[in-house]
Amino acid sequence: MSTDPWGRVDDDGTVYVRTAEGERAVGSWQAGEPEEALAYFHRKYDELAGQVQLLEQRVRGTDLAPAQAEASIVKLREAVADAHAIGDLAALTARLDHLSELVAQRREEVKVAREHARAEARSVKERIVGEAERIAEETTHWKSGGERLRQLVEEWKAADRIDRVTEAALWKRLSAARTAFAKRRKTYFAGLDEQREGVRAAKERIVDEAEAIADSTDWGQTAAVYRELMQRWKNAGRASREAEDELWARFKAAQDQFFQARSAVFAERDASLAHNAEAKEELLGEAEKILPVTDVRTARGALRSILERWEAIGPVPREQRDRLEGGLRKVDDAVRKAEDAEWKRSNPEARARAQSTVDQLRSSIEQLETRLSKAQAAGRAKDVKEAEEAIIARRSWLEEAERTLAEFS
Repeated sequence: MSTDPWGRVDDDGTVYVRTAEGERAVGSWQAGEPEEALAYFHRKYDELAGQVQLLEQRVRGTDLAPAQAEASIVKLREAVADAHAIGDLAALTARLDHLSELVAQRREEVKVAREHARAEARSVKERIVGEAERIAEETTHWKSGGERLRQLVEEWKAADRIDRVTEAALWKRLSAARTAFAKRRKTYFAGLDEQREGVRAAKERIVDEAEAIADSTDWGQTAAVYRELMQRWKNAGRASREAEDELWARFKAAQDQFFQARSAVFAERDASLAHNAEAKEELLGEAEKILPVTDVRTARGALRSILERWEAIGPVPREQRDRLEGGLRKVDDAVRKAEDAEWKRSNPEARARAQSTVDQLRSSIEQLETRLSKAQAAGRAKDVKEAEEAIIARRSWLEEAERTLAEFS
């Protein structure tokens, strides 16, 4: 009989393994030496030990799922318990027990991590739903709002799942927000379409009025009407782009027709009035020779003759009218000022009033000087001060009055 620390081979060839509970037959060996049998069953043990070691490495070194790891442990535990092998089977069982403890710890860690991930996912999805509801209730930026809602749905899909009840409730809110946004947008654009239809009708009327007067030859009045129509067009708002473009093309065509016709008539008329401008240019030169005015009567007579001939000539082209009229007006103003000055100098009543004012002021000053002398002699300081101030004021008035009187000289 051959012996071994972990097993033996009996004389009848039965092979036993030693365990804490006693010996257990693991096989028989009828051919060969007992040592060969022990070596064979040791190899069976080494195979089991290798499987345990491999599982240890997978549990410690990879993210093997706890359920899968535990299933492997159970399978190996059964294999060790019924092993047809010789070796320290209790040590393998102890190693498997330790692995079970590690897997249980891993399972708890996974559970905590999963709960944390679900809490984070719930926070993410609540944030998504909250933003979607704000967009649905508040935003009027329809294009960007719709795009953001689509992005939020993609963010929802990318986020981890949470418990089914909460997931369903949050998804229901998200769907409701998208539906509410779509309804609000639809209502807005329906109102906008109605508003644009009103604008289109208003601009249609403006265009009809513009086209009705396109052939008018009442240049001044019709031009004013077109300005008023343009202001109404601007105030009306905007129709749809298609209607806006079509109506504006019609409005502009009618307006261009009128103003082009007016420009052609004015150009033709201006050409016919060119000789009038030349004649008035000569008259303006003659009028400017009156200045400066030295003889009012002669200047007025010369200017009167010029004005009569000026009116007889008739209109001039618009681009020259303001300059010519302004030049003649400047000469007329100078003659009028000279006439006013001459009349003022020759007005006997005004001269008499000016002389009277000068005389009264001189008399008043003489009286005040007498009063001043008496106050000084009597030592009345207050009266002296009042008299001096009154004299200063009246002398200032006298200087102004004397200048006025001098203008009549």
